[in-house]
Amino acid sequence: MTKKTSNHTQSLKIPKIILLTSKLISFISPKLITLFAAKLFTTPIKHKIPKRELEMDRKSIQKIIQVPTIDKEVVLYQYGKSEKKILLVHGWSGRGTQLFKIADELVKEGYSTISFDAPAHGKSPGKTTIMVDFIATILEIEKQAGPFEAAIGHSLGGMSVLNAIKKGLKVNHAVVIGSGDIVEDIIDDFIAKLELKPSVGTLLRLHFEKKYGEKMNSYSAFLAAKETAIPVLVIHDNHDPEVPVKAGIHIHKYLKNGELLLTDGLGHRKILGNSKVIDKTVQFIKGN
Repeated sequence: MTKKTSNHTQSLKIPKIILLTSKLISFISPKLITLFAAKLFTTPIKHKIPKRELEMDRKSIQKIIQVPTIDKEVVLYQYGKSEKKILLVHGWSGRGTQLFKIADELVKEGYSTISFDAPAHGKSPGKTTIMVDFIATILEIEKQAGPFEAAIGHSLGGMSVLNAIKKGLKVNHAVVIGSGDIVEDIIDDFIAKLELKPSVGTLLRLHFEKKYGEKMNSYSAFLAAKETAIPVLVIHDNHDPEVPVKAGIHIHKYLKNGELLLTDGLGHRKILGNSKVIDKTVQFIKGN
């Protein structure tokens, strides 16, 4: 679909000091390394808003809302003035303005967008969060700012959108871009990046299951896809270095009413600004 490039964006590198600390703690105690890994896994990096997103930031009506089910606050962005509203959900370490190019096009087409800085992201308070919080936030925003014609999610935001639909979010269409899929795979990949033994991944998963009282794999995107009847467009790059393309292909396989768009050379984030991806997204929402 797009030209293949040889220099794909590399996935985030974990600083050496963290790798060394992790190894040291793993020698000391399985319990301590589990807690340390859990802290790292649930702590996003807060990035400064890049210049390209400043216009959406300036033109948005912003307010803080409370999400009672998780007792956290988030910053909400309303962009455009139409009653036809689209929900945008960023990924891990992202921001409510990250899907600005998609938002700009939707506003041109007569929609408005509602997005948010997830807990511990962007301008929202807090240090740690997890997908459960993303889902709870989506469902609360629907109550306070919905209804929505469609929802668009990137990366963890895509997983969260599908899980929110499973839990009752009412939209006519959904688009998931570069979405993760199986939670166990995500945890295992994270532990591998920390250069720790796979057994730590099992300990980490069990830690979260004890904390939240449910199986982490029950949040896998393909399981939510199985229960989703609305039209869903899955977009993924063949060379995404952060979320393998097999995740998008697997999610699509389980959708009752799914469409799959694979790109080449756009990686994990550049895909959000690609004109063909944006056009396809907008047409999918308008045309179904």
